[in-house]
Amino acid sequence: MSGRKQFDVDVALDQAMRVFWQRGYTDASLDALGAATGLGRGSIYGSFGGKDALFRQCLDRYAAIYGAQYEEALAAHSDDPVRAVEAFLDIVLARIADPSVPAGCLIAQSAAQSAILGEESGGHVRALLDAQRRRVRGALASAPADPRVLDELATFVVAIIQSLAVLSRAGSPDAELRSVARLACTTVADTLARATTAEPADD
Repeated sequence: MSGRKQFDVDVALDQAMRVFWQRGYTDASLDALGAATGLGRGSIYGSFGGKDALFRQCLDRYAAIYGAQYEEALAAHSDDPVRAVEAFLDIVLARIADPSVPAGCLIAQSAAQSAILGEESGGHVRALLDAQRRRVRGALASAPADPRVLDELATFVVAIIQSLAVLSRAGSPDAELRSVARLACTTVADTLARATTAEPADD
């Protein structure tokens, strides 16, 4: 249409996503988002519905990009829960080590700011964390252990993922992050082994 600026929505989302990822929601001003995307305030509102709506779309974009990698890693080890968790954490560590993206994790960064997010955006972040837990829980499903143990392990793995993101953001070296991941995998393996060999409780 004549006089109307055309742009690639996916490219703009990627650019805005990096701003939220690097700066966090609070410091991702409309001016910063506009500078990154090349869009004016009117275009941001007209195309994405404003800062909050753009933020949620960026969260979904982030979850789709890395979620696909997580699913692929987990699917490759569907019969080995411990190896699946190792592969999952390998993807997390690879993302953290990637110099082409901001440090940390957009979801972890956003979760840390939940108190200042609006109700809808805060709920969106919580939903993405729940999706991570369900993804890990599904990878553990083949283990012959009490479902409550598997639920707890899934929550533990998600906590480790978020902790790795925070530590990397604070500048922890790769060797330390990998040490945390190894200990997490050992904990998962030991917990599953104990849960599998434990005698059933008396009624």
